[in-house]
Amino acid sequence: MTQVDFYQIESDENPLLFACRLIEKVYRLGHQLHVHTTDEAESSRLDELLWSFKAEAFIPHDRFDPRSQAPIQISHEAEPVLHQDVLINLSPQIPPYFSRFSRVAEVVPQAADDRATARENFKYYKDRGYPLKYHKVGRR
Repeated sequence: MTQVDFYQIESDENPLLFACRLIEKVYRLGHQLHVHTTDEAESSRLDELLWSFKAEAFIPHDRFDPRSQAPIQISHEAEPVLHQDVLINLSPQIPPYFSRFSRVAEVVPQAADDRATARENFKYYKDRGYPLKYHKVGRR
């Protein structure tokens, strides 16, 4: 069954920068990832940040392309063609294909609206029996 981890950002850190750090960590552990974003603009910003957030880091990724062999795929609308290990969800909506993954990471920004949505998502997963973990990150 899919393990779901919530990462609640406890500082004013940009959620996309936190996502870059999480993506790097998961990639370095040898996993393939699909990153689900909210929209085209967020996909584009994340794509740019992954090339620049750390001078010494190389994180091979691609905006969603079914022909790509990149271990990290970014998309706001396309369902991944290949099964991948880890789904990082940056969108307030739970992607309908989340259960194909062994792990889901839900990134929860600091804003009150985002926290309220995350509580609803937490309840959704809990009501369906998914194992849940909750992490507070970036404490002030």
